[in-house]
Amino acid sequence: MPADLPDEQWLEAERQRIGKRIREIREWRNLTQEQVYLAVPMNRAHYQAIEAGHANPTLRTLLLITRVLDAPLAIELSSDGGPAHPPRGEARRAGPV
Repeated sequence: MPADLPDEQWLEAERQRIGKRIREIREWRNLTQEQVYLAVPMNRAHYQAIEAGHANPTLRTLLLITRVLDAPLAIELSSDGGPAHPPRGEARRAGPV
């Protein structure tokens, strides 16, 4: 087991990075927060906290959110930041989920 496990500051930064990626994909897809949290379904405040990087979502919740966003979890969580939107050539989805 590594002796140099991340501290709370690192974890907070990662939560914020993941929340930002989720928000970027949602906005790129022209979806509102309401469309996403109702489709999951989940509590509005919890979804907003996820996008703000203040919540610790479960893997189940992350998988459901990325499913609604039609984006693989790997895009959301890639450590190099990855593309701010799905790969070129992939159609942008508009309207309700």
